[in-house]
Amino acid sequence: MRAAVATGPNAPLALDDRDVPEPGAGEVLVKVTACGVCFSDLNLLQGHYPFARFPVVPGHEITGVVTAVGEGVTWPEVGTAVGAQFLYDSCGHCDYCVRGDQILCPSKRITGVVTDGGYAEYAVLKAGYVTPLPAGLDPVAAAPLMCAGLTAFNGLRQGGARAGARIAVIGAGGIGALAIRYAAAMGARVAVIGRSAHGAEQAKNMGAELYVATSETDPAAALKAWDGGADLILNAAPSTDAAAAALGGLAPDGTLLLCGYGPEPLVLPTQPMVLNRLHVAANPSGSPHDLRDTLAFSAAHDILPDITPITLDDAPATLDAMAAGTAHGRRVITFS
Repeated sequence: MRAAVATGPNAPLALDDRDVPEPGAGEVLVKVTACGVCFSDLNLLQGHYPFARFPVVPGHEITGVVTAVGEGVTWPEVGTAVGAQFLYDSCGHCDYCVRGDQILCPSKRITGVVTDGGYAEYAVLKAGYVTPLPAGLDPVAAAPLMCAGLTAFNGLRQGGARAGARIAVIGAGGIGALAIRYAAAMGARVAVIGRSAHGAEQAKNMGAELYVATSETDPAAALKAWDGGADLILNAAPSTDAAAAALGGLAPDGTLLLCGYGPEPLVLPTQPMVLNRLHVAANPSGSPHDLRDTLAFSAAHDILPDITPITLDDAPATLDAMAAGTAHGRRVITFS
């Protein structure tokens, strides 16, 4: 099989020919249909994960079909269409795991970072951690739902999204675009915060009633003028400063949720936080049951990201463009 391999921190992605792996006990072999290209893959290549195992095949937004199963596997059966996510597996016995919060397991392993992922024609995955694809869901367009979609949907739930709530989303990229559409489908009122006015029309088309361009308007003031402020601000931008700038736009008892962040620390104004009972939280993706809910909701409301299919040969240049800030839209590696 062909695979793209990260050989070490700050080393270029290498294309390689490998033997098709065989699944071991508790594992399945998946013929990869598609794999989304995520900023986490770029973080891996740039050496931001000290726990990474090199060499490793990146990619954790995987869709495909089970072609073989290992010892002891009774589900999924061969021929099942499945998706795989950031969480490869977990210990299975800690309090977080037994309560269904495997993403919080201290011993969790990350797909495409410590185990080989989806930048290859085949991937070995843990049987209990793959998720069946709903019937009729396009497996290519659905690939980014395994990470961007899961993070957005579970983030909204963790932040208390509900019908009628005022929800502001910072950034309308991969996670943000899906968060906007999910929030609108949940019956929430949606505002979008972007850097320039160029994104206003797109945001309105995705379901936003308010667009705030930070180049022209203070985001906190604009949100406060929005019937008293946002109940939830979901930061999908790779900037902690962008989240901090909007914090003052929360309504009392509101929540700032970090799904995106930058290297800079988050500085909080303590008095307004205390007087208004404000909350700050973060969401690192989700557990297997969260992904099932994400895919079911996406299928029910026909929510899929706008994607550009690419080949495995295009992956190095795509990651270079992401590093340079010149990549636009969501790229998905497809395999015939």
